[in-house]
Amino acid sequence: METYDGAPEPGGAPALSDAPLPTAEEANPEHAAKDRPAEDQTVTEAAADEPVVEQPVKLLPVAELHLHIEGTLEPELIFALAERNGIELPYADLDELRARYEFTDLQSFLDLYYANMAVLQTEQDFADMTRAYLERAAAAGVRHAEIMMDPQAHVSRGIPLETCVNGVASVLANSLAEFGVSTLLIAAFLRDLSEESALGVLEQLLAMNAPIAGIGLDSAEVGNPPAKFERLFARAKEAGLHRIAHAGEEGPPSYIIDALELLDVERIDHGIRCMEDPDLVEHLVAERVPLTVCPLSNVRLRAVDTLAEHPLPAMLAAGLNVSVNSDDPAYFGGYVDDNFVQLQTVLGLSEFDRVRLASNSIRSSFADDERKTELLAELGYS
Repeated sequence: METYDGAPEPGGAPALSDAPLPTAEEANPEHAAKDRPAEDQTVTEAAADEPVVEQPVKLLPVAELHLHIEGTLEPELIFALAERNGIELPYADLDELRARYEFTDLQSFLDLYYANMAVLQTEQDFADMTRAYLERAAAAGVRHAEIMMDPQAHVSRGIPLETCVNGVASVLANSLAEFGVSTLLIAAFLRDLSEESALGVLEQLLAMNAPIAGIGLDSAEVGNPPAKFERLFARAKEAGLHRIAHAGEEGPPSYIIDALELLDVERIDHGIRCMEDPDLVEHLVAERVPLTVCPLSNVRLRAVDTLAEHPLPAMLAAGLNVSVNSDDPAYFGGYVDDNFVQLQTVLGLSEFDRVRLASNSIRSSFADDERKTELLAELGYS
């Protein structure tokens, strides 16, 4: 399978991902000891009675590992594509559309998410969406992005598979030269559809030699356990593809265990509910399993009530291999830099932990060792 901009041929986990994490001084020698957190506390919460004032955050080079390209459709682009394609939207204006971005749970988000995809009709539409994300991601400090696309969501509404794949891939092919962002494309499958549907689309992707580096598993988690997709993931492994899966966002910790054991995934998307199972946390720490956490998304979808209650500080304190990602930034209130700003503002995220999160994202990516070394050097690692 083809990959983009220095990405490896799919296979085993890259060697650098298991490298030990340097100290704060090794990573950023200019940071004084006063910038480090207290000995047993890596992140502190802002006092509840203090007003929240966003603090400026220095951009760090990061890898974005949990990003759905369809979730980057900003309201303005939705209206522009609708006009170009002669589609009548069920919203009178931008304000009415934005007013629908108050979600009660994952399903309420998915309903709007799939409805807005109707504006994606041509290769140019998919290309414009992808280019808009990369431009914004580059401004957020993203230097490598592993981008999920939902092919079933497009095929099911009559869009040819080649249209959506080629539209996204045409932009990713030049992403490093144009935006300074190396990229990989991941085909994510909808867990609320059948495994037969997923297998059919995967076989089509393989037959057309689609430039995908791996597969993922997303959409409605509850009631759709990983065990439902064992054959799909076995086929992907046989084809030499990387494997990731959403687990432990709304679903129980057992979904994380099943994704690791039954699907043989290399990375867990979300995974925040692992904190309910101490034995699972111990295993994840020992194996350095990457968890792609999306703080603003978790709050918007009510998986966590407020950012102040987010388990990220506890996850860092436990030694888990977590990174910060934006998920569906057009819907959830922010891109990667916005997530970091809010984490610093609300949770008092330290510079030491910001560097650790950035390092985790790079090491946990599927980029090749040369690209990882380059990005770690940008972060301050020798």
